[in-house]
Amino acid sequence: MALTRSCGAMCSFCYAMVQEPQERTAIKTEHALNLLDDFAEIGVKGVSLISDGESTLSRAYIPFIQHAASLGIDLGNATNAWDWKPEKIEQVLPYLKWVRFTVAAGTPSKYAEIMYKSKESTHVFDNAMSNIKYAVELKKKLNLDVTLGIQMVLMPEFKDEILPFAKLAIDLGVDYGVIKHCSDDEMGTLGVDYSKYSSLYDKLEEAEKLTNDETKIIVKWDKIKNGGKPTYKRFYGPQFLLQISGSGLVAPSGMFFNARYSKFHIGNYVDERFKDIFKSDRYWKTM
Repeated sequence: MALTRSCGAMCSFCYAMVQEPQERTAIKTEHALNLLDDFAEIGVKGVSLISDGESTLSRAYIPFIQHAASLGIDLGNATNAWDWKPEKIEQVLPYLKWVRFTVAAGTPSKYAEIMYKSKESTHVFDNAMSNIKYAVELKKKLNLDVTLGIQMVLMPEFKDEILPFAKLAIDLGVDYGVIKHCSDDEMGTLGVDYSKYSSLYDKLEEAEKLTNDETKIIVKWDKIKNGGKPTYKRFYGPQFLLQISGSGLVAPSGMFFNARYSKFHIGNYVDERFKDIFKSDRYWKTM
């Protein structure tokens, strides 16, 4: 889930673009904390702040993470780290199980071009790396049990950034650097040419070899090699792991956030309590 649909980045690989159009409802801290209370009552074990917005921008971000911890709910967060300043890091890192940073490239100019549409705006790279380094140092200083990693969403045209990305992960001292495929929808909205991934195998293998005792370089080979075609026929996951938009929309999966899939929209926790949505006939009918 996400706590907002807002995001300062403009990543060319972002799946949120295929989730438009969608209503932009403002989620208040009260809504977010009530949601956690309902999760605890129902028996939800963990929450990943990874959905269709940059959750660190939400006013509910810090209280949400701290309240989740008080309820015994595990929490992880994916972020671009742009607004993840030291004072914010200090308030949330002790309560998180993992943080995965979106790092589109290993060089400042390409990073800025991919995530900010301007290769001259390298300050966004410098800012993010500074915040990531602070988190790595704080983890070591406080001996925190939190996993920190960076992730590259690889499109074939980013091939020259594979090795710089892997070397950056090593230099940052994060626990891992993962390179994954770019997810497109069934209409091919993002225009990913999956046939071109095969030409990148040598560089990906070379990147994996940079793994050391502190940082593991991981390539998601299964997804990179499957040509954008899933290996399954049916979708069993939602009853165990559903997705919630930064607008408060509850759906079986993020691929259904777009308004054209409204028949899969179960409810919105801004308008009604999640525990009531969970117990509703519509929830079970949709599942």
